[in-house]
Amino acid sequence: MAVVFAEAGARVTLASRRHDRLTAVAGSHPNIHAKVADVTKPNSVDSLFSEIRHDIVIANAGIASSSPFRSTSLEDWNAIIATNLTGTFLTLRAGFRQLPNNGRLIAVASILAVSGSAYTAAYSASKHGVLGLVRSVAKEVGDSGVTVNAICPGYLETEMTDQTLANIRQKTGMSREDAIRALVGRKPDGRLIPPRQVSETALWLASDAASEVNGQAIVLSGGEI
Repeated sequence: MAVVFAEAGARVTLASRRHDRLTAVAGSHPNIHAKVADVTKPNSVDSLFSEIRHDIVIANAGIASSSPFRSTSLEDWNAIIATNLTGTFLTLRAGFRQLPNNGRLIAVASILAVSGSAYTAAYSASKHGVLGLVRSVAKEVGDSGVTVNAICPGYLETEMTDQTLANIRQKTGMSREDAIRALVGRKPDGRLIPPRQVSETALWLASDAASEVNGQAIVLSGGEI
């Protein structure tokens, strides 16, 4: 996503807890600048936004895990809520405070924000919360010209999905291909979604063409739901 926006001419500030990964991505394009930040810590988020000027804010930090509901620990629940929901709240709040009129707030949620899935109660709850946050804030700040939207993708070809597939294979002995089919069984083409689909959707939401799109859940599922 950072590269797609940089290629479109944006000056991108990319923030993460992982300095090594930040440096690698920032080195791929001169328009990308890296800042270490932790979205679960209010002071870290506020400090980040005090150092940059911005027209578009994208809350994209997220973690995931899966377990049966009855064995989901409070520790796992709190960790997922802290990053996925509280982190999105802190990011969008700090970003909005310094956002110009006609700015853009975008949250990357999940297809599980509009549906649900077995063994993902904590993750699904966090993403439902993100969608509720987006819809509420959109109604509150719409008169400023700022739009607030969520992108809700299905399973993407990403590191996070690789971890999910590894867990499935470890527990079932499936091949990678069979694990993918099990994961995206309701998607007609049976394939993972290229991450660039999310990036291009975010770029469109940030454009003038989407100035009347507000409070929406843009579902990228290939017909899964």
